[in-house]
Amino acid sequence: MQARATILALILIMLGCADDAETPAATGSTPATPGSTPATRDLSFANLEKHIEILASDEFEGRQPGSVGEEKTVAYIKEQFVKLGLKPGNGDSYFQTVPLGVLTADASVLMSIKRDGYSRDLKYSSEMMLWTKRVEAEVSVRESEMVFVGYGVVAPEYDWNDYQGLDVAGKTVLMLVNDPGYASQDKQLFTGNAMTYYGRWTYKYEEAARHGAAGAIIVHETGAAGYGWEVVSGSWSGPQFDLMASNDNVRNAARPDTVAVEGWITEQVAEQLFKAAGSDYGEMKRRALQRNFKATPLPLSMTVNLENDISRYDSRNVMGLLPGSDRTAEYIIYMAHWDHLGKAEDLPGDQIFNGAVDNASGTAALIALAEAFSAGAKPLARSILFMAVTAEESGLLGSEYYGKHPIYPLKDTVAAINMDGLNVVGPMADVVVIGYGRSELERYLAEAAARQSRYLAAEPSPEKGYFYRSDHFNLAKVGVPVLYAKSGVDSVSHGRDWGLAQMGDYVAERYHKPADEYDPNWDLSGARQDLELYFRIGQRLADEDSFPNWYSSSEFRAIRDRSRPN
Repeated sequence: MQARATILALILIMLGCADDAETPAATGSTPATPGSTPATRDLSFANLEKHIEILASDEFEGRQPGSVGEEKTVAYIKEQFVKLGLKPGNGDSYFQTVPLGVLTADASVLMSIKRDGYSRDLKYSSEMMLWTKRVEAEVSVRESEMVFVGYGVVAPEYDWNDYQGLDVAGKTVLMLVNDPGYASQDKQLFTGNAMTYYGRWTYKYEEAARHGAAGAIIVHETGAAGYGWEVVSGSWSGPQFDLMASNDNVRNAARPDTVAVEGWITEQVAEQLFKAAGSDYGEMKRRALQRNFKATPLPLSMTVNLENDISRYDSRNVMGLLPGSDRTAEYIIYMAHWDHLGKAEDLPGDQIFNGAVDNASGTAALIALAEAFSAGAKPLARSILFMAVTAEESGLLGSEYYGKHPIYPLKDTVAAINMDGLNVVGPMADVVVIGYGRSELERYLAEAAARQSRYLAAEPSPEKGYFYRSDHFNLAKVGVPVLYAKSGVDSVSHGRDWGLAQMGDYVAERYHKPADEYDPNWDLSGARQDLELYFRIGQRLADEDSFPNWYSSSEFRAIRDRSRPN
């Protein structure tokens, strides 16, 4: 214990202290913070488990946008906000409408690959996943030449351009997942093992579209993607959502900045296709790690005909506001996504993706924190917005919409705290910061963690790119300082190896699978510790007058500085 206390002290010294920071109290204590005394706030979060159980029940049908599950979910969240006395967060409404395009592809679709003397039809779900973002009943790509473009990255700051001198108009680009830094494990290449945004599948499709490609296909590898093929086939089957634009196309898809067909293929299929093209997949992967890599045309063509059922649906972000007493026009945001993957009626056995950890737990935490804040005898100076966002599983769409259409000025939004997947296996000594080293909010977190005898740590799997995979990212992109932190893997009772094993087991066995169900045997004591951290940080932010910023090294600092010039 003494060694841990020493580590905590060193961490605080290294992180520094905010100009107005309080001196942390003795290890293990929870001193009063500005705005109220501990006696005025109930931080037991006694209803946390009840909310998880309800939201993750079969009755909510996996909480898919556009389903009966959405209606029950948003009604439940609103009901809780009303009970707590929160004001409507959007004028006189608790909802922000998020217009979504809904496209459901025919699951019998084939991807036909041909060359002289070779023909192969790839099967939907088991070998490939395909979709389109174009609101059209039928989208076709006919005999499109295939080109291997390595990682499909154009990154001037890293002196990297996989499209250099290349014309892919009307062609189909084949790409590797993640970025060269991960594959090489070279700390001098990109950011080494830690994924950059260039490694995200969303970026790769966008970059392919900017170059006029007709199709964009990513090769799936479990390690590089951060999840198995079952997550790909489960997440991209059934209805697919995207934000609607004014011309009734998702993201203005009629423009040439959207490819006709996006998708994935398995690594095994990729190996077979490269062999059919007279090449070797392993060797081409190695070449793609070279800065002077040249994209390689493959003597293959792709034909796809996608038939879609099309609809438009107005989903909802749910918002409850706790007005401040003095600086009412300055806002702290707590956020969590309420949605999950719904039902898959073609699955044998259990067909409901209940999403208990992901993210009934985060939504329940949002409600529990609203309860703690609203129960205080003394109002806080700044206002607090509790926001449950939609369509995270479809590409962070609800938070993206809020970032583009904020209810409250972004320049007056002090910070946002995101909750996505709570700890259900007991107390952890470490608090993991997703995207460690970016924001001054880490100083607030370090002080709150020290009061619990806990220490901050970088995420154990930076290669998986979690910073770009949850809703805080969309507020970061518009400059708002964000914090996405959660229990780590250093189990107080069982040690780090056990904690790592628990995380690995969840990803392998339950993440984005029907098995992610509420379990009455969970140990939520660690989750409640984390909620206390989130509460203490928000409480301090709400009662002080400073605006924390991104660190100067962060890519988001310039955006914030433009919105809040000195």
